[in-house]
Amino acid sequence: MKVTIDNISIEVEAGTTILNAARMIGGEIVPPAMCYYSKLQGSGGKCRTCLVKVSQGSEKDPRPMPKLVASCRTTVMDGMVVQNITSPEVIEARKGVVEMLLINHPLDCPVCDQAGECHLQDLGYEHGAAKTRYEFDRRTFDKIDIGDKIQLHMTRCILCYRCVFTADQITDHRIHGILNRGDHSEISTYIQKAVDNDFSGNVIDVCPVGALTDKTFRFKNRVWFTKPVEAHRECQTEGCCGKVTLWYKGEDVIRVTGRKDEYGEVEEFICNTCRFDKKKTADWVIEGPRKVSNKSVINSNHYDTLKPLPVVKTNPVLQEANKEQFERETRL
Repeated sequence: MKVTIDNISIEVEAGTTILNAARMIGGEIVPPAMCYYSKLQGSGGKCRTCLVKVSQGSEKDPRPMPKLVASCRTTVMDGMVVQNITSPEVIEARKGVVEMLLINHPLDCPVCDQAGECHLQDLGYEHGAAKTRYEFDRRTFDKIDIGDKIQLHMTRCILCYRCVFTADQITDHRIHGILNRGDHSEISTYIQKAVDNDFSGNVIDVCPVGALTDKTFRFKNRVWFTKPVEAHRECQTEGCCGKVTLWYKGEDVIRVTGRKDEYGEVEEFICNTCRFDKKKTADWVIEGPRKVSNKSVINSNHYDTLKPLPVVKTNPVLQEANKEQFERETRL
């Protein structure tokens, strides 16, 4: 099937969603996604940040779709024409969606452990408004303890359901879920301190915001002060790939996470033993520094070469001019 997204055409298989077709093309035309997760069945369609405009339904039926559609849940048709960043309507709608997501989100970025790798931060910077029009009190929740490894901040949650799908699909029993309805909906458990499954730590990796964070890393450091290194080990836990990213501060491993792709999705899930119990370099086989996008703040002060390139290249004209300026100031 042939689909055109922002004037770029690509051939895809039947059943491919618009979002995945855009990811095959890559670049700036890929819609943002806060709830969709390619590794989790049934995810998507909740945050509405990936809205796009279908200006031509298909080659057989060229009529446009009457409303903007969620690209993560809409499959392509042969001859479909889609507009994302080329449509002012999409840009304005996405701005409104971001404003809605931020209505009840607290300004915790200065103290949040997710800062620097938060998808909502990126979304707000790229698509959000300069200030909010919301003048009422923000929604609050009573704090609950869901275990000794995972910290829950329900006020930061955007109800993407990723953590619920993760517990459903990669663990043998799910303890937490969405309780209540409407504005009172929240991630919670009926029994506190109950989230202790062997793979429960993966809810931290899939969370796009700072609602679920690692208690063992809590307030220890900022991610842009750490150095991510890829490593692996022979893990005996069934279902664990043993391939991780170690986050170093000096010679100490202060955090272990699953490896993530360019869209912030883990490549393979890891067990709690690898995540929380193996924090010594001797436990791992080091593969090398992790490549970080130059658009990420985590890339700050990280170099692939031992000697960073000079800021100003050697230029004889500049050198002569600097010499004359130095002599003039010396005489004065």
